Amino acid sequence: MGSGFSSWCFTLCLLLAALMCAQDSNARRVTKGEGDDRNNYDPSSEASDGHDQWINGGHHAKTSHVDHMDPSVHIFFTIDNLKIGKSLPIYFSYKNSTKSYLLSREEANSIPFSSQKLPYLLELFSFSKDSPQAKAMEYTLEHCEREPIKGETRFCATSLESMLDSARGFFGLDTNFKILTTSSLTKLTPLQNYTILEMPQEIFAPKFIACHSLPYLYAVFYCHGQESKNRLFQISLGGENGEKVEAVAVCHMDTSLWDADHVSFRVLKIKPGDSPVCHFFPLDNLVWVPFPA
Repeated sequence: MGSGFSSWCFTLCLLLAALMCAQDSNARRVTKGEGDDRNNYDPSSEASDGHDQWINGGHHAKTSHVDHMDPSVHIFFTIDNLKIGKSLPIYFSYKNSTKSYLLSREEANSIPFSSQKLPYLLELFSFSKDSPQAKAMEYTLEHCEREPIKGETRFCATSLESMLDSARGFFGLDTNFKILTTSSLTKLTPLQNYTILEMPQEIFAPKFIACHSLPYLYAVFYCHGQESKNRLFQISLGGENGEKVEAVAVCHMDTSLWDADHVSFRVLKIKPGDSPVCHFFPLDNLVWVPFPA
């Protein structure tokens, strides 16, 4: 009991540290009574930023949604690119917005999180149904209510405790795990050429959970994971403007069952099953991996 509680507290501290270090979220903390924040918060720019969409959309991210000039599609690469000295155009968004705050379980449970309750939520927070905020909330709620694909576990976390509980349920109650994030000490130029500075470090993780921030009135993370042959890497990158990024990336080794219209195939000029598809994680995403036994 004591050992399990200590492990839980240690993991909670790791999560708090990771969230504090994550760069520029898509959400502002809002609770009833904070009128100025409610009126000033505008998630429309985040909702239209496709960077997370191509990851969150999974096999449903269609090329019909992508303009060929959209810079946010520059997150994909092939596993053959993982070489020291390789240069790639990469998009790391850096939004000039308030950092994210996960609500406490008590706060989150006091606010409905359901598309059926959207009219009530809009009235509660004084947003019109045609406002950018309403559209962003609708997108996030519908995204969180999608059915998982075969073999996938998915959940949306609106509190620190719910994220941790769901992760423990996925890995097993007795499993210790750590949290990886893409990080940079400087504000980044969104799109530039980056060079791989060192041999990428592979993280052995037959199971892991990726959590992506979604636009909402407070921090909401869409998390998903499955047992697979995906490969996870930590990669040191140097930008052409002198900026450095310690990036987390995943390579999906089998894409044979993916939708042929997935945007990654257009970007990489390949077809389903031709090659593993890899992508970088944005700066405000979290990747949970178990410690080796």
